[in-house]
Amino acid sequence: MPTARKPHDLRARDIVLSHFTLGRHHDITNRLDAAAAAGCAAIGLYIRDYQRLLSEGTAPGELTEMLDARNLCLAEIEALRGWSDATPTDDYLEQERTAFEMANAFECRYVQAIGPTVDDPRAAAAGFAALCDRAADHGLVVGFEFLPFTNVVDATAALRLVQDADRANGGVCVDIWHHQRGANDLALIRAIPGDRVMGIQMSDGPLTPTLDSYYDDTLRTRVPPGEGEMDVAGFVEAVQSTGTAVPWSLEVCNEANWDKDATEFVQASADGLRRFL
Repeated sequence: MPTARKPHDLRARDIVLSHFTLGRHHDITNRLDAAAAAGCAAIGLYIRDYQRLLSEGTAPGELTEMLDARNLCLAEIEALRGWSDATPTDDYLEQERTAFEMANAFECRYVQAIGPTVDDPRAAAAGFAALCDRAADHGLVVGFEFLPFTNVVDATAALRLVQDADRANGGVCVDIWHHQRGANDLALIRAIPGDRVMGIQMSDGPLTPTLDSYYDDTLRTRVPPGEGEMDVAGFVEAVQSTGTAVPWSLEVCNEANWDKDATEFVQASADGLRRFL
């Protein structure tokens, strides 16, 4: 019987089912079954959902058994926000502690960091460097995701921050949705050195927002790669041109799949991504 590979062994063309393809608190058994049926190598988990599982009595060892039974590993941790604050909140510190507990228990590869950051670029870079140093103690790389609704809006700004931080385990997360809905300039993606691409998040969707709120539109209206209007082929080519060897993650947030069996949707998402890879 094949066994799951370790998160740090995942490479390009391996597919990870990121947490927010399904609902924040989607049934864990269906999440794992859907990922396995679609041929994913790994999943990602939202920190607060992991905390929920613990509170409901799912021990780390039990989750490991569930992953092993499906030849999956837990590769990604979502998401840390507030790391650049001069005085981090108690809530942030709890989230970070949980992320590192997850990394220790499951040998996770990746934790995602998001903004907004403090306005002082030097302080933001120092905060990211400190986060990377703490994460390195737990075997994690850190991917900073640019988000057009924060103060780090595109790949160029994100790359500047991680280069100023200058940590080997710190880099950029490139998400097609935020690229296409933001700067929409593939030259910015091609300009990222391959060793600075720490995460890739793939989806598709309409070019014109469906909902007035960017945040709500981001979490509710994505579709599998190839089923929308975005330039998936161009984005994949640009990312591959960097020479990165990290796995490809599906983040196909769509509210139609939050409270039901998501097997068909995850399969369609994985099949769509494979056609472009």
